[in-house]
Amino acid sequence: MFLNPQKAESAALSPWSTHALTSLVMFAAFLDSSLLVIAFPSIRRSFASVSTAELSWILNAYSIIFGALLVPSGRLADQFGRKRMFLAGVTIFTLASALCGLAPSAGALIAARALQAVGAAMLMPTSLALVLAAFPIEKRAIAVTLWGAVGGLAAALGPSAGAFLIQSLGWRSAFYINLPIGLLAFVLGRKLLRESRDVSARALPDFVGVVLLIAAVGLVTLGIVASEAWGWLDWHTAGFALTGLALLLIFVRRSLRVTSPVLDLTLFADKNYRFANLATLLFGIAFFAMFLGNVLFLTQIWHYSTFKAGLAILPAPLTVIPVAIISGRVASRYGHRVLVIPGGTLFALAGVSLLLRAGTTPSYVSVWLPSSLLVGLGVGLCLPVLNSAAVHGLAPSRFAVGSAVNQSIRALGAVLGVALAIALLGRDPRTADLPTFQHVFALFVCGGFLTSAASVGIRTEPAVKARAVSQVEVVNS
Repeated sequence: MFLNPQKAESAALSPWSTHALTSLVMFAAFLDSSLLVIAFPSIRRSFASVSTAELSWILNAYSIIFGALLVPSGRLADQFGRKRMFLAGVTIFTLASALCGLAPSAGALIAARALQAVGAAMLMPTSLALVLAAFPIEKRAIAVTLWGAVGGLAAALGPSAGAFLIQSLGWRSAFYINLPIGLLAFVLGRKLLRESRDVSARALPDFVGVVLLIAAVGLVTLGIVASEAWGWLDWHTAGFALTGLALLLIFVRRSLRVTSPVLDLTLFADKNYRFANLATLLFGIAFFAMFLGNVLFLTQIWHYSTFKAGLAILPAPLTVIPVAIISGRVASRYGHRVLVIPGGTLFALAGVSLLLRAGTTPSYVSVWLPSSLLVGLGVGLCLPVLNSAAVHGLAPSRFAVGSAVNQSIRALGAVLGVALAIALLGRDPRTADLPTFQHVFALFVCGGFLTSAASVGIRTEPAVKARAVSQVEVVNS
């Protein structure tokens, strides 16, 4: 006997329940990234014989695998079911978190982080696709911005909670905290989430393209990270970087020719989508370079403990949360550009403040706090809003793959940002001086201003205007 469609619909989760459930896992994934940056100095002390450049692959291996698998994961979710992919991602992410906590060596930790990235890549596009499918178009800007604000909440708790955990229980606890969250999300998701898929999706994504993308990003990153040891003009550095770029060009050409490409380049036919993703890449580079650079500055130059550094960073992400919530409503009414342009500028001014005023003597209230508040404002106006802008005009059948491309580009920004920060700080940041850290500050100044410049091209139609145009078209027809 078949279930009545109306009863099935009423039995399904409400949009906000779906939002809460998927956001729970996203909270764990974002919290994990936040915790790991604050844990980086402690991990470095545990593996003292391993160079900082090599240890940076704990961050970079995750970002590379995550970025490369986001798009095919979104495609697979569209084809085989978003609920199914979501639950599989929860399982892999939780298991890998346990392996990270148990890792006996730096190599084992990097490998477990790569597996963790596989799970996270399965989660990110599917959770956002489930959210987008649950809400009507006029409420999607608010829903997606709040979904992005979950990252702000995780970042707010990450530095202080992570620093407390690490100081009390060690850095391994930063991974073990994912276990109860993952178990709860799996149980609730299995019982409550409703399956959805794109019925038009047929072919599997191009496996060769996935390999090409991972190799390309990995080689470019290796060249940047190792540039300090080899030199920017050394043939090793140039060879890795140029080979990576060549593989990236091959990947793009292949994506244009195969029947089921990893990256659907037709998405970029839309001008708004192009500019939103360009701004996402630029802000991702600046944001992740800033995050890692600030933690190392506080612990190396101002000699803060891990816990004290976590507390010092806290005002910025705490500012993100209310700003992101308000941003969703503003974007829904006036579009996204009016938020991202000032957001990138405020982020850049935070870097200018540190560049001009931060010295070797700690000065938290007069120097660090004002800059942190500007960072919070800038991030709240950019990160979640850019997520929403990128998927604003997509058809429902392309939610997963479209959002996956955007998240993949942000992950690429994370890889490049971390790699550039490590390269600018040198092989061993413990020997870095103030002028060296000023190079990192200058990097996120440039990234902020470039984000604002790229955002000029974002022209999303406010939901209020979209509804009015739709009503006129209905009347005219």
